[in-house]
Amino acid sequence: MSKTTRRIFLKSTVTATAAAIAFPTIIPQHAFGANERIRMGLIGSGGRGRWLAQHFSNLEEATVTAVCDVDTLRRDKGVELINNIHENKECRSYADFRELLQNKELDAVIVATPDHWHSLVGIAAAKAGKHIYCEKPLCNSIGESKALRDAVAASGVKLQTGSHERSRDQARYCVELIRNGYIGNLREMQINLPTTEGHHQQIRKRRGSVPAELAVPKGLDWNFWLGHTPRIPYYEGLDSFGWRFNLSFGCGEMSDRGAHVIDLAQFGNNSDTSGPIEVEARGWDNKNGVYNAPMQFGFTNTYANGVKLYGGTTANPRGVKFVGDEGWLFLRIHEGTLEASHEKLLKMDAKEFKIKVGRSWAHSQNFIDGIKGKAELFAPIEVGHRSCCACLVNMISMQLQRRLEWDPLKEQFVNDDEANQMLTPPMRAPWSLA
Repeated sequence: MSKTTRRIFLKSTVTATAAAIAFPTIIPQHAFGANERIRMGLIGSGGRGRWLAQHFSNLEEATVTAVCDVDTLRRDKGVELINNIHENKECRSYADFRELLQNKELDAVIVATPDHWHSLVGIAAAKAGKHIYCEKPLCNSIGESKALRDAVAASGVKLQTGSHERSRDQARYCVELIRNGYIGNLREMQINLPTTEGHHQQIRKRRGSVPAELAVPKGLDWNFWLGHTPRIPYYEGLDSFGWRFNLSFGCGEMSDRGAHVIDLAQFGNNSDTSGPIEVEARGWDNKNGVYNAPMQFGFTNTYANGVKLYGGTTANPRGVKFVGDEGWLFLRIHEGTLEASHEKLLKMDAKEFKIKVGRSWAHSQNFIDGIKGKAELFAPIEVGHRSCCACLVNMISMQLQRRLEWDPLKEQFVNDDEANQMLTPPMRAPWSLA
């Protein structure tokens, strides 16, 4: 267990930033009636996107009325789903997200594209005055994430990052135990990100060589799907799930599940508006063809308050362990279960806690409540941005194969031009962050 002395944790900056992000608004609270539905459009109609569209449509105060995807098959599936839910044929269909954003009937959008599209779609949505529910991780690079954060702040729209694990009752109860001192002073956090599931094994089988190039499936606009990333041939499965393990589109487990687990570490450490100040990661392997995201890695991070974060892909189950000088808590991801060093920690009455972090029955409902001015968002743009950065600084350290110092205030690496050049990838014309 780390015995590092606790230091001041950027207190004034955290306080000022938290105040600034608490209630940005573009639509006054009175603009929506208590039961009036928020009209939403879905951008990215793959399996996750369709699940979110159905989920939001089942809420009393939300409905999805438009679907966009660059793949005809996925788009048609999304339209069919929405029409079946509403028992009509009124769902609007779009191949270009920019056209969907011109629909003045829409109040908000769900961004469920691959990660490399989150920033450009999100920025366009913010400029169009649409509230945004964006899947995690917020973006695929730190520069893109900063640009999206700035666009949302300038527009006044609400953005909820899809880090739904932090809306679970057990996650919020866990954080309240930490904040109220029931495990003593937090000393370290341990992250488990195992890569042992079926999809991980499928990717491993495809690594090490470049697969055969295939004809682009009928109905898929491959050039549009690639967007700002380098032009490459179409490979089987890359547009469905495999993209997560190509660094042009995702960062593998580090930002896929890491965006859940590291996000909860940020939450528990009370560093939602900051991040680590020192990172060192290992496991870089760039000899695996198309699927070049690392499958086995480890990392050590230090925060300004002295808390250490240790993580890697070797241990099960997936989750985060908070270790204090008087006990520990282990929060499992996707199961939402909580384990503790002492049984009494699992049976306390949260209503009696002095420090509380709030509850919502669903992450999606919290988004709708945030739009209507009835609640603070649990994963607003600044939180999603900071958790995204906490994942990506480790990826950059891994690629450079050395320790790095990170300045959470300036949001750049300290005295390291090479690392700072990796904050934002070059974008293929005509796309840009401008």
